[in-house]
Amino acid sequence: MMFSSPWYFLLLLLLPLVAWRLFAPRRKSAVRFSSLNLARQLTPTLRQRAAWLPSALTIGAVLAIIVGLAQPREGREQTVTDTEGIAIEMVVDRSGSMQAMDFQVDGEHVDRLTAIKNVVGKFVTGGDELKGRFSDLVGLIAFAGYADGETPPTLDHAYLVSQLNNTEIVTNRSEDGTAIGDAISLAVEKLNALDARQKEKVKSKIVILLTDGENNAGQLEPIQAAELAETMGIKIYTIGVGTKGQAPMPVQDPFSGRTVIQWVPVSIDEDTLTKVADITHGKYFRATDTDSLEKIYSEIDQLEKTKVDASHFVDYRELAIQPYAVNGFSVPPILWIAFVLLAARLLLQQTWLREMT
Repeated sequence: MMFSSPWYFLLLLLLPLVAWRLFAPRRKSAVRFSSLNLARQLTPTLRQRAAWLPSALTIGAVLAIIVGLAQPREGREQTVTDTEGIAIEMVVDRSGSMQAMDFQVDGEHVDRLTAIKNVVGKFVTGGDELKGRFSDLVGLIAFAGYADGETPPTLDHAYLVSQLNNTEIVTNRSEDGTAIGDAISLAVEKLNALDARQKEKVKSKIVILLTDGENNAGQLEPIQAAELAETMGIKIYTIGVGTKGQAPMPVQDPFSGRTVIQWVPVSIDEDTLTKVADITHGKYFRATDTDSLEKIYSEIDQLEKTKVDASHFVDYRELAIQPYAVNGFSVPPILWIAFVLLAARLLLQQTWLREMT
């Protein structure tokens, strides 16, 4: 509780004067009598004993009025957060070449997709230096020879990360390939459809495309898909993953049947990935290990900030004119209490405690 005008409490200094004025004996005209001993022996009536009550009610009313003038108030602070989120499509390559073991997680060699799952999960839900994209709609598309929409843009990030962790590298040759153009096109379609689903138009839409190869499958060329994204106002960040030149790849020995590691040549179409990013006003990155991949997602995290406006305000309850609760009981407004006390005083003085003059 606080008081808006506490200076009114200075009026309390006048309260003793009011009390003295009300309770001081009054000089009344008297009739001479030889002795008052007999009157003093009489037992006072209830009415006589309650003679002080009107004065006490008056003091109580004056006290309540002074407190009311000081404007006691109870404030409840509230915060309203207005978030302008970003819609993000995570587009992840799961083609056969993602089996290359040129990344490490916690000191152990892992394939590229496993490393990507680790970093992307932190990017979405937070971890290490990544704060997470809690206010953003995030969707997932996985692609190889064709593109699959695993999850639409959603705020259920736990489900999205679960779907990402269940994504596997293709093993069937008929499904293998790298359909970069189709994957971008599907991401653009998913993001563009948000305007029909959301009550408010999403202000910013981005695609984060991660691949380790060259476009060699699908219906649409990456540049065409990028031009489509640019017309829709969608920005694309492209990431080329993998070492340059050669990469360790697990292969099955045809004679022993065991899986062995062989160094195979790798190639990433960096020119196309750079053009795709430039057309949409995004940026191209190259990740050759887990550390550089984490730094890339950290940089994207900084580039694509979610706008959050927090408004703080206090809702005041004016206790002088509004009821309030104390330990679960509702207490009337202070000025209403003062009015009741004055009304009770007037009623008593005009009825039961009326003085005969």
